[in-house]
Amino acid sequence: MINKESVNQARSLYYGFLSKMFVFSTRADRFSGVVDALDVMIEYPLDENSGEALKEIKQYILELGEEVLIQEYDDIFHNPSFPVVRTSASYYDEGVESGKKRVEVKNFLGKTHIRRDEQNFKENEDSIGFIFTFMHEIVELIIDGQKEYENLQHCMFAEIINPFIDEFVINVYEHKMSKIYKSVAVVLNAFITFERLYFEVTKPPLKAKKRVQKPVEPISPAEARRRAENKAKKMAGKELDVVERKAR
Repeated sequence: MINKESVNQARSLYYGFLSKMFVFSTRADRFSGVVDALDVMIEYPLDENSGEALKEIKQYILELGEEVLIQEYDDIFHNPSFPVVRTSASYYDEGVESGKKRVEVKNFLGKTHIRRDEQNFKENEDSIGFIFTFMHEIVELIIDGQKEYENLQHCMFAEIINPFIDEFVINVYEHKMSKIYKSVAVVLNAFITFERLYFEVTKPPLKAKKRVQKPVEPISPAEARRRAENKAKKMAGKELDVVERKAR
């Protein structure tokens, strides 16, 4: 049984760190405090694998700088040259942006004095970065003695985060341009495992979800001819095979 009060400081730290790593921001100080947070988490890791991942993230930032981290973030979440990783709970729930999950998060927000700062948060309320920021703020309120928010944080995790977070972690980890964000995904996965224990919530099965179909990518006339020729050859081969079988 987890002593919840004793781990809330650590939970706040993790949510704050994850907020920094996933919030879309153009601010120059977007990663301010990340290395200090990493130092604390490295000293008290959730498990061995995430401990090594935390060390890799810190080394990456110190050696290559924040600009490289920002570029990797953009390549994974915003660069149209690659299949981008979607960040909204609504997308993973319904296959569309700004759906029911956004409404649910806004309803949870309405039960607090916390509001989305539209100058700093450009994405919707159900974006992963905002969700982590919101959870960080809720945990801080609980630490300050406002126990009435304990049920709200449980609902946020069980109803918003838990249903889609595993698919999101996989997508980040497997993305073609994911290098240091592979390590971030490992840390996130370990933390979600801990949060499920904290809230006594089970891991949902991964299910096939409906997604909005993307437009078919246009092909050149030369490629169209090549495909047509290949199809014709295959059909001719099948017809010849049928004729030979009949002849036998």
